[in-house]
Amino acid sequence: MNMTATTAQTHQKAAVTHQAATVEFRDLRREFGTTVALDGLNLTVRPGELLALLGPSGCGKTTALRMLAGFEHPDAGEVLVDGQDVTRVPAHRRDAGMVFQSYSLFPHLNAIDNVAFGLRMRKVRPSERRDCAAELLDLVGLGDKGDRFPHQLSGGQQQRVALARALAVRPRVLLLDEPLSALDAKVRLTLREEIRRLQQELGITTLFVTHDQEEALSMADRVAVMRAGKLEQCAAPAELYGRPATAFVAEFVGTMSRIPGRIHGMSVQVLGQRLPVGGEAPATAEVDVLVRPEAVCVAADERGDARVVAAAFLGAATRLTVRLADGGEVKADLPTHEAAALGAGSAVRVSLPQRPVLVAARGR
Repeated sequence: MNMTATTAQTHQKAAVTHQAATVEFRDLRREFGTTVALDGLNLTVRPGELLALLGPSGCGKTTALRMLAGFEHPDAGEVLVDGQDVTRVPAHRRDAGMVFQSYSLFPHLNAIDNVAFGLRMRKVRPSERRDCAAELLDLVGLGDKGDRFPHQLSGGQQQRVALARALAVRPRVLLLDEPLSALDAKVRLTLREEIRRLQQELGITTLFVTHDQEEALSMADRVAVMRAGKLEQCAAPAELYGRPATAFVAEFVGTMSRIPGRIHGMSVQVLGQRLPVGGEAPATAEVDVLVRPEAVCVAADERGDARVVAAAFLGAATRLTVRLADGGEVKADLPTHEAAALGAGSAVRVSLPQRPVLVAARGR
């Protein structure tokens, strides 16, 4: 094993024992004029996990991140790290590393000096901070780019330098504010895999803000979906996708179709079937049944009252758009070899599996 690998592993081991912290948001409230950015947010980030804050623009996710960083202060509520109230602690004393969407590298410093900047501010000896910066650049795959300036690096490389700089001060918490949104699709995919690998190796508690559902589901241990300053649901990606707690979560995370139905007790009449209702049913009798494309069954039927209107090739699967008798449309994913026989205009029969379904008040 070479010396660089040995020192990198030593750095990682030290990071694991030092960085895994518990973060708690307790009843956070923040208003900007008449806009309520956070409305009583309660959320815990477990030691060593990567938790993604997911939601549309204006939902409060970035405000929550900035409160943890110390750049914003709540009107009410507390921010705790390992049980210590840091709500009013200045940002430079928070022991948090932050990576921004815009990289925020110093253009007059090369990569190694950018990474070492935080250590210089902490009065670390020049030789030590240079060694640490070199180790971290190696860790993010840029060991041979230490003398390059930001303008000589690609966007993905600049973001790797920014990540290394955030890690250099060995923070207890790593904060990522939409760090991949400025990159092209291929680089974004590669870098999110690298960030996840590093986060797991270092064992650092990480809060990741994104509006990209695929990014959140593929990277996070848990995903917290926010809406209008409130937490809608926080769960592991598979649970969030398969058992959404609300109609908003169901439609925000993944593709979801709405099919008209009618409540009968604890079941719902839909597509000529009666299915159990999963979760709480609204008070109204007229509802929409929310279904994923992979849960919709489509079969050729000359007497069927539904018609295929479009097909989108997705590789192993093809997504059909089917128009129902009432004029509504539903998405259905079929194996491509099965969908090949169902061209536009094909008469089909649509059904759902006999399992609980999520319902919402009609049109809401």
